[in-house]
Amino acid sequence: MNIYAIGDLHLSGNPPSKPMEIFGEHWQGHAAKVAANWQQLVTDDDTVIICGDTSWAMDLQAALTDLNWIAMLPGRKIILRGNHDYWWTSLKKMQQATENKFSFLQNNFYTCGDTAICGSRGWLLPSSESFTNDDAAIYRREGMRLEASLAAAKQAGYDDIIAALHYPPLYDAGNASIFAELLESYGVRYCVFGHIHGSDAGLVFEGIRKGITYKLVSCDTQNFMPQLVK
Repeated sequence: MNIYAIGDLHLSGNPPSKPMEIFGEHWQGHAAKVAANWQQLVTDDDTVIICGDTSWAMDLQAALTDLNWIAMLPGRKIILRGNHDYWWTSLKKMQQATENKFSFLQNNFYTCGDTAICGSRGWLLPSSESFTNDDAAIYRREGMRLEASLAAAKQAGYDDIIAALHYPPLYDAGNASIFAELLESYGVRYCVFGHIHGSDAGLVFEGIRKGITYKLVSCDTQNFMPQLVK
């Protein structure tokens, strides 16, 4: 029973209404690449964390084409919201629409054996030059959501915690953020995140910091391959 993570699938129906190859030739036919790699690696006993920006759809009904496509792939799917997931709505509505084929991660946590999977969308960090007062409010709210998830897992007795975010929690090892501080205080050992693409991958921190392994899993930065977490 393995745990994998992948992010930023950026699906848009079949045929795609928003082809991603405008962002580079490597995006050509990317859904087929994701499916082939997923089917090669993941079994029905495994879990896949999907770190946001799953579908370009503007509402839940339109997103069902993409969500149903993912549901057909092997394994349990735990999914969180990205900044482009405009279709995201209440947990109850999403669970009903997808017939409980997904575990939607928001203000809650899920378990995989003795491991708790927690998370939040995250947000732009204060160390960014473009950070505004509006960003500060969202940043604080997303911190509260992450803490609610982590606290619930701890209260339930879980010490082995994997955290999933959409936005990177750190830009470099010397930065601080509310997200990194929470991961440290709750003893998280592994954090996966997305949002970053292409050459920008070199602008965020990956590696081990204060006992936590940080890993970027945006699909295009990982050759459209789900990444083994545990």
